[in-house]
Amino acid sequence: MLPAVRSGRVVAAVTAALLTALASCSAPPPPPRQVVEIPPPPPPPPPPTPESVGANELGEVPVLMYHRITPAPTSVYDRTPEDFRAELERLATEGYVPVTATEYATGRFDLPAGAHPVVLTFDDGSPTQFTVDGSGEPAPGTATRILLDVAAAHPGFRPVATFYVFNPPFEEPGGRRSLAWLHEHGFEIGNHTLDHPNLGRLAGDEVQQQIAGMQRVITDAAPGAEVRSIALPLGVHPDDERLAADGSADGTTYHHDSVLLVGSNPAPSPWSADFDPANVPRIRSQAATGPDAQFGSTAWLDLLAADPARRYTSDGDPNRISAPAGLSTQPAPAVADRLYRY
Repeated sequence: MLPAVRSGRVVAAVTAALLTALASCSAPPPPPRQVVEIPPPPPPPPPPTPESVGANELGEVPVLMYHRITPAPTSVYDRTPEDFRAELERLATEGYVPVTATEYATGRFDLPAGAHPVVLTFDDGSPTQFTVDGSGEPAPGTATRILLDVAAAHPGFRPVATFYVFNPPFEEPGGRRSLAWLHEHGFEIGNHTLDHPNLGRLAGDEVQQQIAGMQRVITDAAPGAEVRSIALPLGVHPDDERLAADGSADGTTYHHDSVLLVGSNPAPSPWSADFDPANVPRIRSQAATGPDAQFGSTAWLDLLAADPARRYTSDGDPNRISAPAGLSTQPAPAVADRLYRY
């Protein structure tokens, strides 16, 4: 027989268990789980039609030429940092997107519908274009720093350009720090010969030594960089014009997809029958006043803004070339099957 206290505890425990069981049996079942169906996202809107953006991929492309970016200009080729920033801001606001010289010449660029390509080129490798500061970044006030800042403020405005350098690039013997930084950050490095001579006054072997020699300097400093474009010093071809694009010297072979002049007008579309990769004209960056200002960047950008049908406007489809039906510019034969007229 259990002691009274112990038997009372057992009875209490059994009673509690029975009450708990009864309570669980009488509790209502949980409500059924509701499955909420999330509708699929709506399909993206269709891309704009070439007609709606006024696409003209046979239009003209401004290839802008810069030299020094300095607070104290001494020549018509110089621009102040403020002028340079203002020109970039204008390009971004007007829907231009920078592409490299090689991207332009080969047509390997993919722009949003309605955008216009522009090529930013820098000659001579001046430290005002690019210099690294103590932290290894482009120094304030240099063209590269300004370009990066404008691109950060305008999403879609690509911070790319082509720098045509001679020896030593950016006044850095060997150019290892500067050229490596530019290559690693997506900028193009082009050839401007070793010593910036008038190529029209050199023999063929000297022309090739000047060009091949500078290619070696670039590729030694920036392994992996492909030198595929040249800007002719003074805009002058060698007597044998083919040597600007192809040649070799001392075991180094070079090939350039584009040969850039000094020029004074926009360049043809790379899809146009008028496009000549061996003679790409450029426009000097310049204010609306000064010597030959009518051929400078401000005058030409004003003209293209006033006559937008004249400039290259992307249709947003890299596999198609769109142009108005009434346009007199003819496509290059190799791309005629990709042409869409409207």
